[in-house]
Amino acid sequence: MPRTTDRTAEGDPAGAPVPRRLLAAATRLFADRGYDRTSVQEIVEAAGVTKGALYHYFGSKEDLLQEIYARVLRLQQERLDAFAHADAPVEQRLRDAAADVVVTTIENLDDAAIFFRSMQHLSPGKNKQVRAERRRYHERFRALIEEGQQSGVFSTATPADLVVDYHFGSVHHLSTWYRPAGPLSPQQVADHLADLLLRALRP
Repeated sequence: MPRTTDRTAEGDPAGAPVPRRLLAAATRLFADRGYDRTSVQEIVEAAGVTKGALYHYFGSKEDLLQEIYARVLRLQQERLDAFAHADAPVEQRLRDAAADVVVTTIENLDDAAIFFRSMQHLSPGKNKQVRAERRRYHERFRALIEEGQQSGVFSTATPADLVVDYHFGSVHHLSTWYRPAGPLSPQQVADHLADLLLRALRP
């Protein structure tokens, strides 16, 4: 799986903010060894900080796991909101949003893979919180589809909820097959999946 430069302990200089160094180390270790097989001690050693620093910023290893996914979701939510409010036809706004979530997921593939592989380790409260944040994103995406359906741009033959599940099912499986050395770039994969979504919605 690819590692973005600022996600690895090796890529973070010693002077980088402590939370960033902890997240980079945790992401690398969780991806390589698994969440349950990684100890707090290994994380702080890889980050070059003390356990006290970890507990000051995150409170627990579980908090690190939650933040690894939450930081990507925050980015995607901000970008989706920008696409949704853009001054463009709804078909273009939906296509831009559909492609963007693919690209940002591939750019943070370790984060997504770690979360979907390890989310069962979250406490019920944290799991509920993350699911609520994901639901907000999906609802905003669905609203674009519904806008197009109500205006006659998109077909109403398939319920908007099912269309959302169709697209994000593809997105959530990217970590199982995408490889940076493969024949398609992140943007090419994004364009193909976004075009598939729009073809399914056209009357």
